[in-house]
Amino acid sequence: MTCLSFFQVMSINCSLWRDNSMSVKHFAFTKFSELTEQCWLLFSFILLMFLASLTGNALIALAIWTNSVLHTPMYFFLANLSLLEIGYTCSVIPKMLQSLVSEARGISREGCATQMFFFALFGISECYLLAAMAFDRYTAICSPLHYATRMSRGVCVHLAMVSWGVGCIVSLGQTNYIFSLDFCGPCEIDHFFCDLPPILALACGDTSHNEAAVFVVATLCISSPFLLIIASYVRILAAVLIMSSPEGRRKALSTCSSHLLVVTLFYGSASVSYLRPKSSHSPGVDKLLALFYTVVTSMLNPIIYSLRNKEVKTALWRTLGKKKL
Repeated sequence: MTCLSFFQVMSINCSLWRDNSMSVKHFAFTKFSELTEQCWLLFSFILLMFLASLTGNALIALAIWTNSVLHTPMYFFLANLSLLEIGYTCSVIPKMLQSLVSEARGISREGCATQMFFFALFGISECYLLAAMAFDRYTAICSPLHYATRMSRGVCVHLAMVSWGVGCIVSLGQTNYIFSLDFCGPCEIDHFFCDLPPILALACGDTSHNEAAVFVVATLCISSPFLLIIASYVRILAAVLIMSSPEGRRKALSTCSSHLLVVTLFYGSASVSYLRPKSSHSPGVDKLLALFYTVVTSMLNPIIYSLRNKEVKTALWRTLGKKKL
């Protein structure tokens, strides 16, 4: 079946996918391209990155769990970050891969809401976890004598729980808010997955107030932890500049470089995707950005941490050696 014929069938079936209140109960993702070869090429590309992301993040989490030398606050947060990345990609990539090469691109309203909830849960939790990791680096460099007490196991667990808890509460509220609206059609989602802007675009009537509310929440969830990260690194930079030892400055900066690079990738793509003006949005650009922040960044994170951290590299080789034996 060609892409054109699929959309013709979908437009006919949309009328069947409504209840008595004429609210759409099923959606369908638009096809990436009418050329089957392009769809399969993108499928192979995303699948390879997805497998690399899963493998890398799972190995880092396993290495931290099985090596007692890495049972420190910094690596505790890194293990949580790896778990978030696994959930983040698994919430959208499998359905995305299916939609690329299959005619079964439909998704129920409940399935779409579930996907949106988990995607927002892992994404928002990562925002706050990155802020907790920045606070950990700030405490280690600016207050080394108090580090053991300020970043005790209990404190680290509470910071991780707050990150996951905020993500859960906000994503639950956002998803419930979006799917309490009526969707009059069309039923085609011009995106790879159930993200907030493309779903909100399908709602009935004037959604400007809804869009403003979603924008405010996105701004708070992205900017508030980002400001905490900026404040932490301003203090870290000030502390590093007054260090008398060049070796001490180099070591302090090296422990922060991986985290800074991950923050730049994550917040950069998230800000461009959700905080730019609506007038500058286009389906093509939004899809490319979605591929970047759902697949590419998740694949790069374990590479960044393993290549720039000798302890992680050593633990990974030790873990791989045990598995080989």
